[in-house]
Amino acid sequence: AFAGDPRFNFILLDKNVGKRKAQIVAIRRSSGDLVLNVDSDTTLASDVVTKLALKMQDPAVGAAMGQLVASNRSDTWLTQLIDMEYWLACNEERAAQARFGAVMCCCGPCAMYRRSALLLLLDQYETQLFRGKPSDFGEDRHLTILMLKAGLRTEYVPDAIAATIVPDRLGPYLRQQLRWARSTFRDTLLALRLLPSLDRYLTLDVVGQNLGPLLLALSVLAGLAQLALTATVPWSAVLMIASMTIIRCSVAAFRARQLRFLGFSLHTFINVFLLLPLK
Repeated sequence: AFAGDPRFNFILLDKNVGKRKAQIVAIRRSSGDLVLNVDSDTTLASDVVTKLALKMQDPAVGAAMGQLVASNRSDTWLTQLIDMEYWLACNEERAAQARFGAVMCCCGPCAMYRRSALLLLLDQYETQLFRGKPSDFGEDRHLTILMLKAGLRTEYVPDAIAATIVPDRLGPYLRQQLRWARSTFRDTLLALRLLPSLDRYLTLDVVGQNLGPLLLALSVLAGLAQLALTATVPWSAVLMIASMTIIRCSVAAFRARQLRFLGFSLHTFINVFLLLPLK
């Protein structure tokens, strides 16, 4: 539809070289002050570019992301849970980190970058290695951390809405979560030296995000061991996990003014019995 429009320049690569190298080609051939990254399964609200660009008027800001929602939320029970998961990730985690100008991952479906900063970081971005091989995952998080290491702020704009297609079956969802977990664990280790220079809260937040699942996994294993060895139910652990789930979902329902967030408690079963063993 836009092939003949002089405002657009389509770059067709000879083969699929992956997201990172495709980004780099586009960035090097771009000319604007700002670069917007949008995933192919994402639809932007009409005012997203304007709202992100307003945030980027501050020269200290290197990147900004919008709020993600599931465009196929009503398809299945899983897409409804993922939509609530996205709301929590954006309006709790990212919003809290943005108070300190350090969103730790500007998500790929909708992220705007300062081109002058990108050009300075592209070589580091392109040559990242993992276990001696060129990295082929975790692009969004790594690029965000490079921005923070360069001394730039990363921001979250909650009213810049981007609707993206989310997995509607458990198999693809678990594979997606495994990719994200690999990126989170790896790049958190790379960012440990950076965290104290940002803020003590961010250090607590990021370390807690990585230790929390580990401690929960240990609690579940200890409970299963108690059940197997003593034939008694670990009610204290069960009640603690249940109460934390209810409190969190209740707070989310209050903040979002939507009772549906009480149903997010069902995600705890996916987390405990599927995500934790996978990660």
